[in-house]
Amino acid sequence: MEQQDQGLEASAAANGKTNTLLQIQSLLPSFTKSEQKVAHIVLNQTESVIYSSVIDLAEKAEVGETTVLRFCRKIGFRGYQEFKLALAQELVNPVKNLHGEVGEDDSLGILTQKVTATNRQAIEDTSALFDLEQLERCIELLGNAGTIHFYGVGTSAVTAQDAKYTCLRIGLWVDAFTESHLQAMAAATLGPGDVAVGLSVSGSTKDTIDSLKVAKEAGATVICITHYRRSPITNVADITLLTAAQEGPLQGGSLAAKMAQLHVLDVIVTSLTMRNKEKALMYKERTAKAVLARKY
Repeated sequence: MEQQDQGLEASAAANGKTNTLLQIQSLLPSFTKSEQKVAHIVLNQTESVIYSSVIDLAEKAEVGETTVLRFCRKIGFRGYQEFKLALAQELVNPVKNLHGEVGEDDSLGILTQKVTATNRQAIEDTSALFDLEQLERCIELLGNAGTIHFYGVGTSAVTAQDAKYTCLRIGLWVDAFTESHLQAMAAATLGPGDVAVGLSVSGSTKDTIDSLKVAKEAGATVICITHYRRSPITNVADITLLTAAQEGPLQGGSLAAKMAQLHVLDVIVTSLTMRNKEKALMYKERTAKAVLARKY
């Protein structure tokens, strides 16, 4: 896990100005209560923070200076000044959840623009969170896997099914399971050389996590796609891929969250297709012909 976190921190540095606030949002549940106070000040008063000293920020958050410094180190910075510099760069291209800004008095045209901006931002922010080393490992494992399983429930169940259809078209031996008992039974049939992929925006979906544990005990490699960098699902996973869009307790089925998941999968499948062009083309032609008679 420590090695994985170091890779994610390196990716944050490489991606530059759009990553600081995204990393804070992704790590939010894993902070201590005192660190969360600092995080909320940074997320809600970003412009004022870049002009604040470490003492100023500590006073605003009502915590000690050591908490602020510990917070900075947790998100990958050596100290407060380095953190402030990255935050200042962040303001050049601020990350905003425009969907949350939709108002009752907005016209249909304005509402359409805001929702569109939110969905577009979900894809851009997810790209900014890509850890290319983790992504490369994931692509290699899926390309060489004997069997691939996708597990997801609720909103993530739709993504799991879509991943299955997409991977089938390029000749991968794949299935998707969205019911808890079937997930557990299927996971028990995996072994070394197989891959189980768990999809969970919250990273806390018990059925999916339990199935991944079964798959891991059976010898399979476990990959998770989630919003939160430190969450129960990442403790099980060998590889973690992050998505930027999140869902509140009353936002189940958020399109932006689903689009973020699909974007990660699209990058993976596109890469697999390009690496095995002839095989992928052959299976795409076969699968297209197989359903041709079912269309008018």
